[in-house]
Amino acid sequence: MDTTTVTDVMAELAGLEDPKAREVNARHGDDHGVNLGALRALAKRLKTQHDLARQLWATGDVSARLLAILICRPRAFERDEVDVMLREARTPKVHDWLVNYVVKKSPHSEELRLAWFADPDPVVASAGWALTTERVTKKPESLDLPRLLDVIETEMKDAPDRLQWAMNHCLAQIGIEHAEHRTRAIDIGERLEVLKDYPTSPGCTSPFAPTWISEMVRRAR
Repeated sequence: MDTTTVTDVMAELAGLEDPKAREVNARHGDDHGVNLGALRALAKRLKTQHDLARQLWATGDVSARLLAILICRPRAFERDEVDVMLREARTPKVHDWLVNYVVKKSPHSEELRLAWFADPDPVVASAGWALTTERVTKKPESLDLPRLLDVIETEMKDAPDRLQWAMNHCLAQIGIEHAEHRTRAIDIGERLEVLKDYPTSPGCTSPFAPTWISEMVRRAR
């Protein structure tokens, strides 16, 4: 498939366009109409093609960018290139996939985490918080968890939605993973009441931090 051109791929993506999928995705702020299962199948067939991934990203098309994320080599991007990509990733799915599938695997992830964490752009800052949550869970050494809780306590209530969601996830993971901070994490969640009334499907855990923490701790016993 090395002879595949960006024109070929864009034509194939256009053929996969599904108005119903676009309608569903639009409700979540995502501007694309390709079923993600079909997108992953296409990525599997194309295999890793980093140059093609760069070209697909450059189109600005959301489906093309999602495909680019799936066929790129995450470690091949330069630090500044990843920073530009993150700032361009405005739709939730592209942002989420870029952070989880590319940035977390990048040799520059910690440098970018520190750069993004306090960025004035709340969408960029949410990526910094997502990377911090990863550290809270997998590599908490050298993190100042009380300081993180201070920031969450002060700023989460009035943060824009995507930044608030990322902060709330960090709060929950601190409470779940670090017993010495659990009481404070639950107390912050109870006082701020962020996502307390978030609609949750039957069988799913509420994103309200006190409920989330308590349920995950219970399961781990």
